Amino acid sequence: MTESEPDVYRRLQEHLDTFPIGYPATESGVEIRILKHLFTPEEAEIATKMHFQPLPLDKIYRRVKKSGITIEELEKTLDNMGKKGSIMFGSQEIGGKKVKFYANAFFAVGMYEFQLNHLTKEFIDDCMQYIEEAFWEEFNLTKMPQIRTIPISQTIDIENMISSYDNVRNLIMERTSPIAVGICICRQEKDLEGDPCKQSDIRETCFFFGAGAKMYVEKGQARMISKEEALKLLKRAEDAGFVLQPTNSKRPIGVCCCCGCCCGVLTHQKMFSERPVDFFNSSYYSEVDPELCSGCETCLDRCQMDAIDMVDGLAVINLNRCIGCALCISTCPSEAISIVKKKEEYEPPENTVAFFQKVMDTKAALAREAKNS
Repeated sequence: MTESEPDVYRRLQEHLDTFPIGYPATESGVEIRILKHLFTPEEAEIATKMHFQPLPLDKIYRRVKKSGITIEELEKTLDNMGKKGSIMFGSQEIGGKKVKFYANAFFAVGMYEFQLNHLTKEFIDDCMQYIEEAFWEEFNLTKMPQIRTIPISQTIDIENMISSYDNVRNLIMERTSPIAVGICICRQEKDLEGDPCKQSDIRETCFFFGAGAKMYVEKGQARMISKEEALKLLKRAEDAGFVLQPTNSKRPIGVCCCCGCCCGVLTHQKMFSERPVDFFNSSYYSEVDPELCSGCETCLDRCQMDAIDMVDGLAVINLNRCIGCALCISTCPSEAISIVKKKEEYEPPENTVAFFQKVMDTKAALAREAKNS
């Protein structure tokens, strides 16, 4: 290792830490081990000149050409970085010409998820250590998660009370861009650890839209599907008892189908938060009618957040833990559970760019408060 290598990885860590979802340092240095797994020193240097918002190849080249690299070499390097999941990439037709774009990725959701089909036990261990040491605090800092929770749609007559951006069928049918589905990396991780999903043997549960769909397909990590197949797969996920979590905007770039035994978000919030509900952007909660509840406990198995207790033989919802997924409602044999809209409905930002701008504004406000306190 040359003397300059440790410096470039630290500079990359500091660069990534300026993003809406930062990449804070740790005392152990595990964050550097993760970067070394994902980037060569030369790739790390290039990544320090990039941004989380996509930049065209020629603009990145202007930032790095002093190193002596040619634009052809840079393109080849960036394409390789994209394929191995250390950055994001895509292309679009501009003026009849295909223009490539590249962007830094967050640690999560981002670089970790991009390691689908490339996970190793060592990498998983480093990532889990990093999450517990530093990243989870960063992830929860603004209480604005990258994914939000919406109610499942089956067997629930909620058409009139659910906003269109909280209706998964609307999110699919209104798409004009490609849709793809891929394997859930959280469940792949659990499979590798010998602790497979207890909820279902279904693995193809991550949906991607637009540029994200094209990127995952190009990397061989997803397949294109029709709207009709997407709805069938989502119905299957609901039947299996998975929580629906689109990305946090009115026009999401994807939908995750999550379980309480594998999903990194659900498992960590249950583990580290006294009030997990504070860290989920949802407009709904479940309510039990004690006059109708038969005490069958079916809802206990469906709940992925441990939000239901049995008290005197009846189901009781813990509102500190209920995230409004409505899984408990769809299988209640006595129809004792209903969905309730919160008095203050959560309205997500219009799109992903607006979401991350809101995150940055919130982080800046928190920093000012801390400085003045």
